[in-house]
Amino acid sequence: MSPGDTIILMAAGGGFIILGILGILWGRREEKRLFEALSQKYDLREFSLDHTEGPQPGALRIGGWIAIILGLFLLIIGVILRFVL
Repeated sequence: MSPGDTIILMAAGGGFIILGILGILWGRREEKRLFEALSQKYDLREFSLDHTEGPQPGALRIGGWIAIILGLFLLIIGVILRFVL
Protein backbone atom coordinates (compact mmCIF):
# COMPACT_ATOMS: atom_id res chain seq x y z
CA MET A 1 0.00 0.00 0.00
CA SER A 2 1.49 3.32 -1.03
CA PRO A 3 1.64 6.36 1.26
CA GLY A 4 -0.98 8.03 -0.93
CA ASP A 5 -3.42 5.23 -0.20
CA THR A 6 -3.02 5.68 3.52
CA ILE A 7 -3.69 9.42 3.18
CA ILE A 8 -6.92 8.63 1.33
CA LEU A 9 -7.89 6.20 4.10
CA MET A 10 -7.20 8.82 6.79
CA ALA A 11 -9.12 11.47 4.83
CA ALA A 12 -12.12 9.14 4.56
CA GLY A 13 -11.94 8.60 8.31
CA GLY A 14 -11.86 12.34 8.92
CA GLY A 15 -14.84 12.78 6.62
CA PHE A 16 -16.83 10.19 8.54
CA ILE A 17 -15.96 11.90 11.82
CA ILE A 18 -17.19 15.24 10.49
CA LEU A 19 -20.41 13.65 9.18
CA GLY A 20 -20.94 11.97 12.54
CA ILE A 21 -20.58 15.22 14.45
CA LEU A 22 -22.99 16.93 12.06
CA GLY A 23 -25.47 14.07 12.51
CA ILE A 24 -25.34 14.35 16.29
CA LEU A 25 -25.81 18.12 16.18
CA TRP A 26 -28.70 17.78 13.71
CA GLY A 27 -30.34 15.18 15.99
CA ARG A 28 -30.09 17.49 18.99
CA ARG A 29 -31.61 20.35 17.01
CA GLU A 30 -34.49 18.18 15.78
CA GLU A 31 -35.14 16.92 19.31
CA LYS A 32 -35.20 20.47 20.66
CA ARG A 33 -37.57 21.57 17.89
CA LEU A 34 -39.84 18.59 18.56
CA PHE A 35 -40.04 19.31 22.28
CA GLU A 36 -40.66 23.00 21.67
CA ALA A 37 -43.53 22.10 19.35
CA LEU A 38 -44.93 19.80 22.03
CA SER A 39 -44.81 22.55 24.63
CA GLN A 40 -46.77 24.95 22.38
CA LYS A 41 -49.73 22.59 21.89
CA TYR A 42 -52.47 22.45 24.48
CA ASP A 43 -53.51 18.95 23.58
CA LEU A 44 -51.15 16.11 22.74
CA ARG A 45 -53.79 14.63 20.43
CA GLU A 46 -53.77 17.84 18.40
CA PHE A 47 -50.00 17.62 18.11
CA SER A 48 -50.03 13.99 17.02
CA LEU A 49 -52.64 14.68 14.32
CA ASP A 50 -50.80 17.73 12.93
CA HIS A 51 -47.34 16.21 13.21
CA THR A 52 -45.50 15.78 9.93
CA GLU A 53 -42.96 13.03 9.46
CA GLY A 54 -39.34 14.06 9.65
CA PRO A 55 -36.00 12.64 10.68
CA GLN A 56 -36.12 11.04 14.08
CA PRO A 57 -33.69 12.66 16.54
CA GLY A 58 -32.61 9.38 18.11
CA ALA A 59 -31.82 7.82 14.75
CA LEU A 60 -29.75 10.84 13.73
CA ARG A 61 -27.72 10.69 16.93
CA ILE A 62 -27.15 6.94 16.71
CA GLY A 63 -26.11 7.26 13.08
CA GLY A 64 -23.75 10.06 14.07
CA TRP A 65 -22.08 7.90 16.70
CA ILE A 66 -21.76 5.02 14.24
CA ALA A 67 -20.13 7.36 11.70
CA ILE A 68 -17.71 8.67 14.34
CA ILE A 69 -16.71 5.13 15.37
CA LEU A 70 -16.23 4.12 11.74
CA GLY A 71 -14.22 7.29 11.09
CA LEU A 72 -11.96 6.68 14.07
CA PHE A 73 -11.43 3.09 12.93
CA LEU A 74 -10.43 4.22 9.43
CA LEU A 75 -8.21 6.96 10.80
CA ILE A 76 -6.39 4.61 13.18
CA ILE A 77 -5.93 1.95 10.48
CA GLY A 78 -4.57 4.63 8.13
CA VAL A 79 -2.08 5.89 10.72
CA ILE A 80 -0.94 2.36 11.57
CA LEU A 81 -0.44 1.47 7.91
CA ARG A 82 1.35 4.77 7.30
CA PHE A 83 3.98 4.00 9.94
CA VAL A 84 4.28 0.27 9.20
CA LEU A 85 4.70 0.66 5.47
